Amino acid sequence: MKSIRTFVLAAMSAAACLLPATASAEYPDRPIRVIVGYAAGGPTDVIARVVAKEMSEQIGQPLVVENKPGASAHIAANEIMNSAPDGYKLLVTSLTLNVNPLLYPDRYNYDALEVFEPVSNFVNLPMVVVTNYDSPYKDLKSLIEDAKKHPGKLTFGSSGFGGSAHLAAEMLSTQAGLKMTHVPFKGNGPALQEMIAGRISFMFYPSIGIANYVAEKKLRVLAVGTSKPHPDFPGVPTLDSLGFEGFEQGAPFIGMLAPKGTPKEIVDKLNKAAVAALAKPEVREQISKLGGQIIGDSPEAFRAFLVEDKKRWAEVIKKGNITPE
Repeated sequence: MKSIRTFVLAAMSAAACLLPATASAEYPDRPIRVIVGYAAGGPTDVIARVVAKEMSEQIGQPLVVENKPGASAHIAANEIMNSAPDGYKLLVTSLTLNVNPLLYPDRYNYDALEVFEPVSNFVNLPMVVVTNYDSPYKDLKSLIEDAKKHPGKLTFGSSGFGGSAHLAAEMLSTQAGLKMTHVPFKGNGPALQEMIAGRISFMFYPSIGIANYVAEKKLRVLAVGTSKPHPDFPGVPTLDSLGFEGFEQGAPFIGMLAPKGTPKEIVDKLNKAAVAALAKPEVREQISKLGGQIIGDSPEAFRAFLVEDKKRWAEVIKKGNITPE
C-alpha cells in the first residue's frame, strides 16, 4: 500500500509541475481584457486599440480594450496590479505609472516594477513647444530671454498637475534656469484652446494634430522634443540642438504591462504579438499619422526604460520643487 501511495503522490507532483507549462502553451484560450486608464478617444486609448486589434490576429484571441479613467489613471493601474497573473487582464498606460507614486507617495504607494511585468513599450509621443501664432515669441530663444528678464511673468499651460506637458515645461525651466507660472487645465484640449486664444504664453503639447493648427496659422512651433528634426515641422529646431536634453526620452510613452508574477512564457508570447503588430506597414502608417514614434521593444528593454524613466522624473520633481497643489 505504501509503495502505491508513494507512486500516486509522485505522479500527482509531476503532473502539478507540468500544469504551468501546459497552461502557458495553451494560452490564450479566451479573450484578453486590456484596461486603459484614460478616456476613450485620447492618444493612449487610440494607440491601445490600434495595437490590440493587430495583436488579436497575431495571438488568436480578441484583445478587448476597456476604458477606466480616473485618479490620474490609477484606477486602471490598481485593478491590474491586483489581478491574477494569468495574462487575461493587461494594462496599457503612460508616464503616470511612475509619476503618480513620486508626486503622491502616500496615495499611490507602489513601485511599478514590483507590481507589474513589462510586456512592451509600444510608442512614444514627442512633445513640441507651441505658442500662439501672433505671439511675440518667434523662436524659443526669445521666449527664454523674456522669461529670464521677467521671472514669473510667462505662463505655461498643461492638461493638469503632474501631466506630461507640466513636467516637460518643468524640465525646460530647470535646464534653462527659469521661473514661470503653471496654469493647469482639465485636459490637453482646453489648454490648447487657451493657447490658440493667446491667453497663455506657451505650452508643451504632443505632436498629434498640431500640424493642422500650424497650417491654419493658429499656432507656431518653437521647438520639437525629438533627437532629429520632425518631418511635420520643417525648419523647426530640436530641443537637443538648442542645448536642452532628455526630451525625446521623456516624451509620454504608451506601453503594455501585466500583473507581477505573470509567467515569462505568457509575457514573451504577448511581446511577440505586440512587436509583430507594430511591424505591420498599416499599423506603422496609422501611428505615424497620430504623431507617434514606434518602439516595440522587449520586456527587458521596457523594464530598463522604466527604471530610467523613474529616475528622470524623480530628478525633475526634486529640482523643480514640484509639490501637489
